[in-house]
Amino acid sequence: MMHMTLYWGKDVTLLIDSWKTDSWLSYLLTLLACFVFSSFYQYMEDRRLRFTSLASSNPSSAAVTAPLLPNRRRSAKFASAVLFGINSAIGYLLMLAIMSFNGGVFLAIVLGLAVGYLLFRCNDEETLKVDNACACA
Repeated sequence: MMHMTLYWGKDVTLLIDSWKTDSWLSYLLTLLACFVFSSFYQYMEDRRLRFTSLASSNPSSAAVTAPLLPNRRRSAKFASAVLFGINSAIGYLLMLAIMSFNGGVFLAIVLGLAVGYLLFRCNDEETLKVDNACACA
């Protein structure tokens, strides 16, 4: 049965029909997976922002420091685009997981995003310009 309001309990169907929790152990492992996956999202977002900053760096100074790597900016732009696609997919999967309306899943994902931000992106405020402050953008 699909819930349409926030509920608390160990019985959750997450993302696909075969991912059902029927015991407290499977529920806790699911919450741990949600936490790790949302922290990984923040790590991947940090990598994407670093590639974006590398792609927009001054090409004349890059040619002086790395004369044998003329396609560095193009490679960084491509990597940034690939990471954007991966981050978009992860963000949408996290959103769909939250739409299970389970309170534990909601808290695990929000806490995972916060811990991931603290670990990977907290110092980026001074060095990187963020175009969109939305966590799932």
